[in-house]
Amino acid sequence: MATPLTPPATIAFIGLGMMGKPMAAHLIAAGYALRVYDASQQAVSDFVGAHPAATATPSAKAAADGADAVITMLPDGKIVRQAVLDGSDAAADGLPRGRIVIDMSSSAPTGTRALSADLAARGLRCIDAPVSGGVRRALDGSLAIMAGGSAEDVAQCQPLLQAMGKTVFHAGAIGSGHALKALNNYLSATSLLSMCEALIVGEKFGLDPNVMVEVFNTSSGMSNSTQVKAKPFVIPRNYTAGFALALMAKDLATAAELADQMGARVDTMQDMAKVWADAMRKLGKDTDHTAIHRYLEQRD
Repeated sequence: MATPLTPPATIAFIGLGMMGKPMAAHLIAAGYALRVYDASQQAVSDFVGAHPAATATPSAKAAADGADAVITMLPDGKIVRQAVLDGSDAAADGLPRGRIVIDMSSSAPTGTRALSADLAARGLRCIDAPVSGGVRRALDGSLAIMAGGSAEDVAQCQPLLQAMGKTVFHAGAIGSGHALKALNNYLSATSLLSMCEALIVGEKFGLDPNVMVEVFNTSSGMSNSTQVKAKPFVIPRNYTAGFALALMAKDLATAAELADQMGARVDTMQDMAKVWADAMRKLGKDTDHTAIHRYLEQRD
């Protein structure tokens, strides 16, 4: 069995967005030697300025050079593939043979399987380990992590993953983590949209939205959306939960595509993918996902 990736192993961390920054910070706090890269060199400079123990690098290849593992936390699987394999100065060009790539982004599971096969042809291993919990749980290190890959590879990465999350689930073979993440976000998006519709109808009737949410949270309508998103972000209409609507729309498209590939008829999943895609077009890619409430209020 491969040696577990415990501190002070050297980790290349690629992607310093809203989720990547706190996750990388937890690795430094745990004692890992971190080498960071982002397409935005300003993001790299800002991170190293806040965390001097991290090493700034000019490319994914430079970050991976001699590293024990590479972690990607990027917007989608196509960008991951460019950073890891297909782009100039890709991570695979610097990562020693036998080492492992951990894709913690929300990628399409079929693409992840293809990436894993192509990395294997170069003597590299791969697991997918997407996360759930948003920025709040990335900050406090309590993310839920869904890992796909061989049992041995997931076990080797366990200490590393536990430095960023509270729970790590081995979902199955490579791509399983990404499949489960897409399905989880389908449920999240559906409950959020349903809650927003209920609030809209209730307010039009004259119900106090805060009372509605209190009732939901002590009744069968309770969900993560009613508990975490309603009062801070939806009811005051500030829509600042910290997760882009475009990313939710992407995950729903991934879930719907997976259903098609599996030959499953799931009408609600397909409908949700269409609604969220339309909301993204109307509101813009950078809009927070809780702004689905504004989309629903303004819809004809």
